[in-house]
Amino acid sequence: MKRNVLYGFLGLLVLFNLVLGVKVLTLNASADSEDAGYENLTVFTRALQLIRQDYVDANKIGYKDLTYSALRGMLGSLDPHSQFMEPTDFREMQDETRSEFGGLGIVVSTKDGVLTVVSPMEDSPGFRAGISPGDQILRINGTTTEKMSLQDAINILRGDPGQKVVLTIFRPSSKETRDFVLQREIIKVASVKDAKILDPSAAGNFKIGYARITQFNEPTAQELDQRLKELQAQGMQALIMDLRYNPGGLLMSAVDVCGLFLPAKTMVVYTQGRDASQRREYYTAKNAKQRPNFPMAVLVNSGSASGAEILAGALKDLNRAILVGDTTFGKGSVQSVIQLPDGSALRLTTAKYYTPSKQVIHEKGVTPNIKASLTADQERALLLRHRDGLLSPDEQRFVNDQKDPQLDRAVDALKGVMIYNQNDKQSQATPQ
Repeated sequence: MKRNVLYGFLGLLVLFNLVLGVKVLTLNASADSEDAGYENLTVFTRALQLIRQDYVDANKIGYKDLTYSALRGMLGSLDPHSQFMEPTDFREMQDETRSEFGGLGIVVSTKDGVLTVVSPMEDSPGFRAGISPGDQILRINGTTTEKMSLQDAINILRGDPGQKVVLTIFRPSSKETRDFVLQREIIKVASVKDAKILDPSAAGNFKIGYARITQFNEPTAQELDQRLKELQAQGMQALIMDLRYNPGGLLMSAVDVCGLFLPAKTMVVYTQGRDASQRREYYTAKNAKQRPNFPMAVLVNSGSASGAEILAGALKDLNRAILVGDTTFGKGSVQSVIQLPDGSALRLTTAKYYTPSKQVIHEKGVTPNIKASLTADQERALLLRHRDGLLSPDEQRFVNDQKDPQLDRAVDALKGVMIYNQNDKQSQATPQ
């Protein structure tokens, strides 16, 4: 028994040195001394020894179970996005970057301590059921989420296709609480939608293109590149890129999309951790081929998060686009995923994102150049428009009756820029 405890102590000592002791080597801002670190590890291992020795249920005191529980608690105490992942959780997390996976199609985060819907993915069970950004998930299958970690919630929401999940949702806008019964299915993600030239009734004599990015995955930049080529072939003079309800995705995908509009080797975002040496800068590709510098507007709202905020922040800071809408969600922290020897992993917040003008994104969001908000009915109509023909006659009439002030303000802004550019060219061409 003593030998087992000793081996356990040595193994945990190595593990905790890897997880916690790095600060002794790389960080000089910590108030903890090395001696204090080992003193606290002694407290931990003594507690582990007592649990192994005296706890009443022998089937609950395996080293693996106790270590995993300790790691879950330790990572969960840091922030909502730092998590310990068992090997199965880690494999499921890797599926997030692919084009399809099993689940409900709901992107969730923790906001003010409450499990909150960032955005439902289009063409998913959550989207079709009418779950909206900002909805608070109070219970999952009858289990309260009050003390549930974000990773545990995601694990329950995801699973085999065909299984039903009951979500108890509180909607702050209407003060309504109701149950949604959803059935898991394979979620297929199309990242670029509704690419078109706006109708002349909205754009007037100008050909204003429109494209909506639902999230950033591996093929997003290539998909958008192809759609832009098609719009340019139709004579596009300006572009509106819609990032509303875009919950983010892959960082490098967002950087690659920046490369479609900015010069090669342009810094679009950087990360900064506790130590200056942890700064990392992200640039557009050195061989990126920039398109014509047509006027551009980007639509954002409180459902625009992570990668969407990086793209919006870069285009705003570098004066490439006018931002229209509401302040974005404010999810701008960097999670490094570090695999451990047994196939488990740490998702650890190690830095925060900053826009090129040194504006922090996390918990602040990106503020638009032109503030424009939607009413509750207009927001509902906007989400219904994304259902691609799945509307009832009553829903279609409702949608037709509602305007989109954010899109209208973006169109007006681009018209103003193009009229100014035309007048400027004419004045330069006129002999003085």
